[in-house]
Amino acid sequence: MLAAAAALRPGYRRDPARVRATREAALREFRRAQEPQEVREDAGTNDGLDELEIHREEVELPGGGRLVLSDIEEITPERAEKAAAVIERILSRERDRQP
Repeated sequence: MLAAAAALRPGYRRDPARVRATREAALREFRRAQEPQEVREDAGTNDGLDELEIHREEVELPGGGRLVLSDIEEITPERAEKAAAVIERILSRERDRQP
């Protein structure tokens, strides 16, 4: 918007190289949007995701709740305790707000 306002001032001249570059970029993006991308037959193979293991850990929260953690990385006891502490802080704030 500021560029448009500056263009209204007397004596303003557009840079022809910048106009050309902007036009070429717009046309390039238009062509890219019109042409479908090539699809490889072997897409997704050997990327390591087919051997993916999901780690799951259940933690009891104070007050009788349960927290289920899932991650592609190993869940250490320290991470589980830290997550439980964060959830407990959130729950305690919510309990304090209730009438």
